[in-house]
Amino acid sequence: MQGITMAITYKQQCAKCRKNYVLATYRERFPVCYDCQKSELEGEVIDPEMKELFSIPEELFKKNLFLRNIKINYLRYGKLSEKQIDAFKKSVEKMSEPDKKEK
Repeated sequence: MQGITMAITYKQQCAKCRKNYVLATYRERFPVCYDCQKSELEGEVIDPEMKELFSIPEELFKKNLFLRNIKINYLRYGKLSEKQIDAFKKSVEKMSEPDKKEK
């Protein structure tokens, strides 16, 4: 079983509000719920390429802390590295694959 890595997920309280539970893995030190990060995600994206990149269903942002962090970093700093963009695209593809299989 070399090469197969499965992240074990568990529920943990949000690090900010301590009310909501968030699915977390060992990688996330401070998991934050969607409700706590919602205000940070509301900035306006001006760049057309980035606007297209971030035009994914809101459900994906609710499910994945990584996607939210990438968008927050873009809104905060105004740019993303190529590796961040590639990782964002791969994550979106991976998360949308089960939807395709169900149909």
